[in-house]
Amino acid sequence: MKYIDEYRDVGLVRDCARAIAAAVTRPWTLMEVCGGQTHAIVRYGLDQLLPKELTLVHGPGCPVCVTPQAVVDRAIAIAGTPGVILCSFGDMLRVPGRRGDLLAAKAEGADVRVMYSPLDALELARRHRERQVVLFAVGFETTAPAHALAVHLARREGLTNFSALVSLVLVPPAMEAVLEAPARRVQGFLAAGHVCAVMGVRAYEDLARRHRVPIVVTGFEPLDILQGVHMCVRQLEAGRAEVENQYARAVKSEGTVQAQALMAEVFGTIAREWRGIGEIPASGLGLRSAYAEFDAARRFPAVVQADLDAAAAVEPEPTRCRSGQVLQGLLKPSECPEFGRACTPDNPLGATMVSGEGACAAYYRYRRGVGAP
Repeated sequence: MKYIDEYRDVGLVRDCARAIAAAVTRPWTLMEVCGGQTHAIVRYGLDQLLPKELTLVHGPGCPVCVTPQAVVDRAIAIAGTPGVILCSFGDMLRVPGRRGDLLAAKAEGADVRVMYSPLDALELARRHRERQVVLFAVGFETTAPAHALAVHLARREGLTNFSALVSLVLVPPAMEAVLEAPARRVQGFLAAGHVCAVMGVRAYEDLARRHRVPIVVTGFEPLDILQGVHMCVRQLEAGRAEVENQYARAVKSEGTVQAQALMAEVFGTIAREWRGIGEIPASGLGLRSAYAEFDAARRFPAVVQADLDAAAAVEPEPTRCRSGQVLQGLLKPSECPEFGRACTPDNPLGATMVSGEGACAAYYRYRRGVGAP
């Protein structure tokens, strides 16, 4: 198979669903890690094709959703500094901080620009030497190489007006946090194919072995996802806990070595706070000391400190927001009492309702008013 249409073929999808039903003999709970997979599952109703013994829960694979309020507030504060251009992916603009969002800051006069690549921010820095250009670097391992490249090139070109506010996170430590949670219900994972295309599968092999949990690297089309579910179920039924690669057309076991090398040059591993979950050790990327001059938090210390002082007097994230439980697979969006009522895309309580990969946004778009299994 080479083309998208074949991975959406209704007959093949139904055949795979029947194979899953034939393989299941007891209840199992699987977690798809990536928000893109979540949207495909909800959009195409894939979970509704599965036997009642099989439950899919949604994981923390939405980098926008797990970006802490404090980091959003910091971006807003820096964007409001005279002479600054702040560049961000579009899905970060409506993510609520404690004092608003970047879209509101833009409406109030901040120069916030939507980028399609971190290299767009670099080009702005080249063209506007009189302005400070700040790259809001949010993402998983998928976008980290492009962010690393932008910082690497800025250093090589001597662009002193370029910096990055880094909030990059890593998938395997988050999966481990899910497995170590007291209320753990996940028995198998569908790993994010695009992350593994960059990083390979070795980190997942260690995770599968230590926690005795099957992990299937999975793509994003309907047939991809059901094939991943089938492979994971077969492992569970056989008592195996291995890493398998459903997405072999895009993922090699070693990943993309050149991208990994660039990431390792620019970034080091650090602890990172995950919105709604808490701090996870060794789950983030931060600029190495050789690139510290490009750290926006260091370049604007007075702004950052003023932001911290102001944040201390502001209410934390609404306790009504249950996105942390959604991100850990403990709750489905439709089970939240605020879903579609107090929490909507126009008035979000949390990031999972506004991100393009958020589970709550998927349920609101595709299942609002019709219920969910």
